[in-house]
Amino acid sequence: MKAIAVYPGKPQSAHLTDIPKPSLENIPNGRGVLVKVLRVGVDGTDKEIYAAEYGAAPKGDDFLVTGHENFGQVEAVGADVTEFKPGDYVIATVRRPGTSIYDRIGLSDMTLDTVYYERGINLLHGFLTEYYVDHADFIVKIPEGIKDIAVLLEPFSIVQKGLAQADEVQRRLCVWQPKRAAVMGARSIGLLATLALRLRGFDVTTFARTPKPNPHSELVEAIGGRYFSTQNESILKGAQDFGPFDLIFEATGYSPIVFESMQALGKNGILVLTSITGGNQTIEIPADEINEQFVLGNKVMVGSVNANRQHFEQGVRDMAQAETEYPNWLNQLLTHKIVGLNNYESLYETLNKANDAIKVYCEVAENTN
Repeated sequence: MKAIAVYPGKPQSAHLTDIPKPSLENIPNGRGVLVKVLRVGVDGTDKEIYAAEYGAAPKGDDFLVTGHENFGQVEAVGADVTEFKPGDYVIATVRRPGTSIYDRIGLSDMTLDTVYYERGINLLHGFLTEYYVDHADFIVKIPEGIKDIAVLLEPFSIVQKGLAQADEVQRRLCVWQPKRAAVMGARSIGLLATLALRLRGFDVTTFARTPKPNPHSELVEAIGGRYFSTQNESILKGAQDFGPFDLIFEATGYSPIVFESMQALGKNGILVLTSITGGNQTIEIPADEINEQFVLGNKVMVGSVNANRQHFEQGVRDMAQAETEYPNWLNQLLTHKIVGLNNYESLYETLNKANDAIKVYCEVAENTN
């Protein structure tokens, strides 16, 4: 069967290859689920793998099948699978267990291991192919009502984990009644974070560079958020006008924003970091002032990476709620569709060059229902 793969360590090595169709027998104890891939989204991680900034092939192969944002339909299940049946819509989580205690209790996203296993990213083949098979424990069922937007669930799960981590950390306060939130960035993760916070009743200010009006600002405002361009005013000015912020969700991929966000955070507030910033950029910051504000203000900053099954499941619930409260909003994030695995060159070109893209995705196969 066809698959899009790269040679890890070799920049711009995306190619179409043939790999064997997987079998239920690949999964032990009759717990396999064979899935026909319908859609796969691509994002900044795929862009970095394409540029050979990271990524590793599975043992025994010199290539890595890419793609981790998946959506598909069950074709067959193993003898001991009762959770799914042929025809169900599903999504697979990304990370697989390693050896640490957290991996053993179902929290592989919190692994202590130096080496980790992520489908389409590191040491495991991904989903930009025609079929995959996986253990039922790593499959999440998708309701019929959100099938058209379900390819957004993997990035939405990142948001869900970040907000869940914030809730866990803020139990330190015994009573936490947050009202105002800021989101740094208005690309796909930033927009999804804005949505999740609005569904929870927050007054949300989303910060981005591009002045409005633009498609991103219109999406923010369509769900009752506030769009603030940092090209016109500073983040600190936005915090003065619309804060203090009880929670800041950072999703820019631009590390200097982290330090500005630290200064914009209100007392007892929490800053959630989700963007990964490679490189060696250095900047000057008011270190003493930031440190004093954090100590005297009982503030917290927490990093969050990947997501586990419970975050995917919460994402499903939020998607269903969003379709009721803000019909068709999520569908507007699916801006750039590339049809067919054969068009892999167009997929990566769009990912790398379409500055107006929110979500680029590959339509691998048509929905049969």
